[in-house]
Amino acid sequence: MTMPHVYLHSLGMVNALGADTDTIAVALARGTSPGMGPTALGGECGAYVGRVQASLEIAPPAQLARYDCRNNRLLLAALAQIEPEIQAASARYGAARIGVVLGTSTSGIGAGEAAFGAPREPGASDAPFDYVQMEIGSSAPFAAAALGLQGPAFTISTACTSSAKAFASARRLLQLGLCDAVVAGGVDSLCELTVRGFAALESTSLALTNPMSANRAGINVGEGAAVFLMSREPGPARLAGIGESSDAHHISAPDPSGAGGERALRAALADAGMTARSIGYVNLHATATRKNDEMEARLMSRVFPDGVCASGTKPLTGHTLGAAGATELGFAWLTLVRAGAKLPRHLWDGVADPALPVLDLVQEDRCLPTGHAVMSNSFAFGGSNVSLVLAR
Repeated sequence: MTMPHVYLHSLGMVNALGADTDTIAVALARGTSPGMGPTALGGECGAYVGRVQASLEIAPPAQLARYDCRNNRLLLAALAQIEPEIQAASARYGAARIGVVLGTSTSGIGAGEAAFGAPREPGASDAPFDYVQMEIGSSAPFAAAALGLQGPAFTISTACTSSAKAFASARRLLQLGLCDAVVAGGVDSLCELTVRGFAALESTSLALTNPMSANRAGINVGEGAAVFLMSREPGPARLAGIGESSDAHHISAPDPSGAGGERALRAALADAGMTARSIGYVNLHATATRKNDEMEARLMSRVFPDGVCASGTKPLTGHTLGAAGATELGFAWLTLVRAGAKLPRHLWDGVADPALPVLDLVQEDRCLPTGHAVMSNSFAFGGSNVSLVLAR
C-alpha cells in the first residue's frame, strides 16, 4: 500500500537567533546571533550558551497556570506564530483530529532548580512551582490543552534526537489516518543540570563552539522551540524521507565509524526515493565535540562521495538538545521554501582537522541548487540516529 505524502505547512521558532522566523532567517544567512555569549550558569566554571533574548510575555491561560515556566513560555512563543493556521485546521477537521507530538530533554527542570534552591523563610509561602512543570512528558499535553486540541498528544525524549523523532511519529499518525493534522516540534530551556552535566563529561566549550575544526573543544548548550503544522494537504515542503537507527555503541559516545548514523542517512534517502545527488544541502548535527564531528565527517564522506553543501548551525543557537532536531529542520525548511534564501553558514575558525574527511562547508553566500532537496541530521546519546529529508 502506498502511503500518502505528508507536508510541513508553517513554522514557528524562537532561539538565540531571534523570536520569529523572519528575524531568524536574516540572522541565519548573515551568520550572526545576538543570543550567544557567556553566562553565570555552570557556577564557578562558567559557561558559554545560546539564550533566547525575547521577553516571553505569553503566559499559559488561567486554567493552565500551574504549567507556567520558561520552558512552556518558549513553547507558547513558537506556537503563537502558527496558531492561526492551527486553529484553521481545527475548524476544518475538528479538534479531536489534530495531534501534538513534541520532543524535549529538559522540560521545566530549570523551574525546579529555582524553586528547590530558593531560600525559604519561616512561614513564607511556597514559590509558584508545580512539579508538572518539569515532568518530561508534560510538554505535548500542555500544548494541546493550551490550543484546545483533543487528538493524540505525547512527548518524545531521546536526548538530542527527541524532536527529530517527533516528525517520524507525527508522519505515522497522519499516514495511518489517526489524525488529519499534527503540531510537531520540540522545546528545551537552559538549566544548570544540562550545563553542568555536559561540563562533567568534558564536552563543553567556554568559547564559541567550533564545529569540524582541528581546534574544536565541545558544545555550547542552548535553548529554544520550533514547531510545525503538518498534514496530508499539499504544502510548501514535503517530508520526503525519514531514516532512524540505533547503534547502542555507548551510553554517551557515538560509534567512531559512524555506521549507525550512516544507516539513518541511507534509510532517509531510500524512503524519499532519492540518491545522494538529489540533496543540495545538509544541516549537520556538528556538535563540535571530538568524537561526534569525527564520526559525522566520516559518514558524510561515504554517503556523499561527490560532496554536498553542508553546515553546522549550533554556533548560532547553541545545542538546543531535545529541540535541536526541530530547530535545524526548521533551518532546512527556511532554506527550501523562502525565495532567494541563502544556505546557513558554517561558523568556525577555518582550521580543518587533517584527520577528518574534507566536507564542502558553507562559508560564503550560496543558494540551494535548483530542484534539489535538503537533509537534516540528528544524533544522540545511546546511539539514537535520525535523518530527515525535505523536498519542494
